[in-house]
Amino acid sequence: MPSNDILAILESRDGRLTKSAAEVLGQARRMADGLGGSVVALLMTEGAAGAAAPLGALGVGKVHLADGPAFRAYVGDLQGRVAARVARTVDPRVILLAASSQGKDLGPRLAAHLGVGLAVDCTALEITDGTLRATRPVYAGKALETLRIADPPFVASLRPNVFAPAAPAAGAGAAAVEPVETAADEAAVKTVLREVKPREGGKVELTEADVIVSGGRGMKDPANFRHLEELADVLGAAVGASRAVVDAGWRPHAEQVGQTGKTVGPNLYIACGISGAIQHLAGMSTAKCIVAVNKDPEAPIFKVADYGVVGDALEVVPALTAEIRKHQG
Repeated sequence: MPSNDILAILESRDGRLTKSAAEVLGQARRMADGLGGSVVALLMTEGAAGAAAPLGALGVGKVHLADGPAFRAYVGDLQGRVAARVARTVDPRVILLAASSQGKDLGPRLAAHLGVGLAVDCTALEITDGTLRATRPVYAGKALETLRIADPPFVASLRPNVFAPAAPAAGAGAAAVEPVETAADEAAVKTVLREVKPREGGKVELTEADVIVSGGRGMKDPANFRHLEELADVLGAAVGASRAVVDAGWRPHAEQVGQTGKTVGPNLYIACGISGAIQHLAGMSTAKCIVAVNKDPEAPIFKVADYGVVGDALEVVPALTAEIRKHQG
């Protein structure tokens, strides 16, 4: 029988945990409290050793740390092997990770290594009568599906910006840190990473952003995205795009929101010149507040919007940016 512990697989960037990692830890802590177990974390990244022990303040009892040059960037083949080996050692009831671009690759690999089921992109989790019940959006967010997984360990990825992040626990000490020996895993890997192209400095990662400003064909010209970038700057937001403008070469694929792009769940999503095709709605319909700007009053985007502005985004967005700057003083 597995233990009642929760294994949280955490992502970090530049030596610091991502926002989605804090959300994974928060849910792991809540589930561990309900089961009477503890939280065990796995960090697989170069240069994050300094972030391991302080995780004790967030309720982590032990951290398994895979550090070294091989973990400078994500390599699914390697990290899948390491995660599976650590999971067999920990023997947890539940394994949680973020439904980020990395998590969407790692989750299936890990489940395949362990020979267990996987619940992806979850928005709610609970264990009832020894069974995991996982809720996730389907049909472009038009319905919610409840999955039941009977055999542990239960592996689930969590949709970003849905679960409450872990809060510091009063009086908590440092977590125990256990280095993970990975030489054999590195030798078995057949994938070779040649190059990593970093994001432009200062840009907010799309799946980590609290606020996203997205543009579509209604922006009329790639040069007009400067209006969205200026609005994003004053809001501390990320810039997104519809598939149409990405396919047209106006914006990079890393900014695409939708069924074939990234799934996001920010606190605020501002859609400018986006009609609201079902493929786009699949990627952003769980945003907590949606503001739509479109000249067409019949655009489908208004059906999911909390606030709508019928007007030309090229006029509305600069005016909005100016008002926000005025308010910020």
